[in-house]
Amino acid sequence: MVWLEVKKVMIVIIGAFLVAIGVNLFLVPANVYSSGFTGIAQLLSKVLGDYTSIHVSMGLLLLILNIPVAILGWKKVGKTFTIYSFLSVILSSFFLDLVPVKQVSNDILLNAVFGGVIVAVGVGITLKWGASTGGLDIIAMVLSKMKDKPIGPYMFVLNGIIIVTTGLIYDWQKALYTLVFLYASTRVIDAIHTRHLKLTAMIITKKANELKEAIHAKLSRGITMIPAKGAFSNEAREMMMIVITRYELFDLEIIIKEIDPNAFTNIIETTAVYGFFRRE
Repeated sequence: MVWLEVKKVMIVIIGAFLVAIGVNLFLVPANVYSSGFTGIAQLLSKVLGDYTSIHVSMGLLLLILNIPVAILGWKKVGKTFTIYSFLSVILSSFFLDLVPVKQVSNDILLNAVFGGVIVAVGVGITLKWGASTGGLDIIAMVLSKMKDKPIGPYMFVLNGIIIVTTGLIYDWQKALYTLVFLYASTRVIDAIHTRHLKLTAMIITKKANELKEAIHAKLSRGITMIPAKGAFSNEAREMMMIVITRYELFDLEIIIKEIDPNAFTNIIETTAVYGFFRRE
């Protein structure tokens, strides 16, 4: 378990570094803006520098914006997820100030695409290992646990504000290239992790009771137990059906590997859930 945590920290470090590389070498020189809280920090830093005498680094602004979200996550989501997510934010802020802003290409389209791919790889591997890059990811977890609200509209509104503000203050062409970045980054994150916020896990196991206790201890999700029988072996087993968020997939995989590595698990992308999506 110690080695697993060490690997998780290493992944968070690599992910944060890739985000900083993508932003400082591709997005900032081309005035193309990132998404979410990173995009807000990027836009605020530029507006303050251009229109006032106040110069605040993008890394510092990103850290400040994530502090209230981290406090919310600590209270509503869970300590482990929040700690790793805030660690990712701290490292991203550090690397954004450490990596120099340098123009790699003069082509704005190349900057938007490559910036989107590199940032998305950093975000994607971080999500895959059970952490997040903070900001909207933590808000998504809070909404999922409290009211089962989709995060899509919130992401759309926030990114829409970034794009419209960029167009009004600076250049509509740059705002449209921000859309190119959003498309490229979204596609890559989907390929590395999953585009669905909710997933259904169907686990066929001989150790249903042990798995049930371990899952309930780690995840606040209900489980449906279904009797099952192997068609070839005729052995009686249990099928456990559980709906989780994409942020909980890593923890579920670890639990299954520890309790019953021989369990057959099928992960299905869930488009909609009706009824209570939580266990108090």
